[in-house]
Amino acid sequence: MKQGGSDKKILWYSLAFMAFSTVWAFGNVINGFSEYGGLKAIISWVIIFAIYFVPYALMVGELGSAFKDAGGGVSSWVHETIGPKVAYFAGWTYWVVHMPYISQKPNASFIAASWAIFRDNRISSVNTKVLQIACLVLFLFAIWVASRGINVLKKLSTLAGSTMFIMSLLFIVMMMAAPAITNANVLDIDWSMKTFMPSFDMKFLLNLSILVFAVGGCEKISPYVNKTKDPARDFPKGMIALAIMVAVCAMLGTIAMGMMFDSNNIPEDLMTNGAYYAFQTLGQYYGLGNFFVVVYAICNLIGQFTVLIISIDAPLRMLLDCADENYIPKAMFKQNEYGTYTNGHKLVMVIVSILIIVPAFGIDSVDTLVRWLVKVNSVCMPLRYLWVFVAYIALKKAGDKFPAQYHFVKNKTVGMIFGGWCFLFTAFACIMGIYSEDRFQLILNIVTPFVLIGLGFIMPMIARRTNKFYLRKAMRFLRESLAVCRNLQGSFMAFLISRRKKKCIKKQQKNYLNLLKKARVAFML
Repeated sequence: MKQGGSDKKILWYSLAFMAFSTVWAFGNVINGFSEYGGLKAIISWVIIFAIYFVPYALMVGELGSAFKDAGGGVSSWVHETIGPKVAYFAGWTYWVVHMPYISQKPNASFIAASWAIFRDNRISSVNTKVLQIACLVLFLFAIWVASRGINVLKKLSTLAGSTMFIMSLLFIVMMMAAPAITNANVLDIDWSMKTFMPSFDMKFLLNLSILVFAVGGCEKISPYVNKTKDPARDFPKGMIALAIMVAVCAMLGTIAMGMMFDSNNIPEDLMTNGAYYAFQTLGQYYGLGNFFVVVYAICNLIGQFTVLIISIDAPLRMLLDCADENYIPKAMFKQNEYGTYTNGHKLVMVIVSILIIVPAFGIDSVDTLVRWLVKVNSVCMPLRYLWVFVAYIALKKAGDKFPAQYHFVKNKTVGMIFGGWCFLFTAFACIMGIYSEDRFQLILNIVTPFVLIGLGFIMPMIARRTNKFYLRKAMRFLRESLAVCRNLQGSFMAFLISRRKKKCIKKQQKNYLNLLKKARVAFML
């Protein structure tokens, strides 16, 4: 940061590093390597960066610059450009797509715990029903913890996440250096185009959602656009630097994996255990045994559990803190003494519990379950990005109504074309990601996003009915209060003309207090 007047200004490379930590994770390398034929994933990454990620990131910059004072993120952008009703659906989508994400975290926590304790892949042989019951118990415990406040856990999550982030970068560096400074017996890579060129077939299209999901999330840094010294210059520099950093990590990470795993013989459990295999092998190369894998597993365990708790609470707050009561029932706003939305947590508990238990009755392998969880998240989570592009199209359509310090493109028509392209590409990737050869998984992939989004249409209807109910109670209370006032007026007159004034006033006071108690009950949501 750099001091500029009384405000601290963020340098472009600082912005790039901030965005990098929110966008990229080592798991993206594992998923890409697993689903795109090993080293063939490199070209796939390059394509997604060029045609999708760069314009997406720069659009976020313009939106953040135009609405620098809006605190609700994507829903605020939609509210300003379109209106409150559409903004509600944007906020609902952002919240509800976290439900499959939350359901994945207990699973990932147990995998990390198993590797931390046993240092092998025995988790893959566990009965899925037993595992998911254990995941349900862990999730219910996380719900209880989240209801008690999460300030300490936020710091712990940041520490664990930072450690994993650093270890992921160290893995790339140490793996690339291993052949030169150790006696590591790594795989030889054929550096011909055949090795890296993917086959642009149906499988390529079906897995696009995994790539889109991997590079999403840079809208989280939009509040910092106007905190740069020169937004028009520094933000695009930061985003270009971000794209280069992510691309380099994706490509080098994939090459590092290709030095360990044969691209023509990828392990079936790579999504489940791939990261742990990688760090275990790295420790063997450097003569440190299981040191790296244990450290990574412990950090991942802490990180997964704390992210689980934060994901229960934080997206819900983003939905309700700025929500319009015309679209969400008042009961959802009930808070406990810790300031957490208790009924909101109950709704999360119901939805996620179903997502945890139901797959266990049709998926009999932990590795298959993990693969499905990754897939369903890659279908659901990018749905929130659609609203970024909707907001950007609306912004460009509005012309000069919303001035911004930074512009991705100044031409109105060109901007709308870019927004439309990213919207259609995201939607296409999500639709293609739904397909599965397994009928049970296909049904889950279809039902999950449609039900989650569909609930958003039900909430306003419930809100209209419940809000009318509370309005009637409020009107009844008002009428009764007016009646009490009239009685009190009469009592005051009686005070002036009657010797029994004391008894009369006490009676009216008692009636008034009873009404106040009724009012308190009526509005205790």
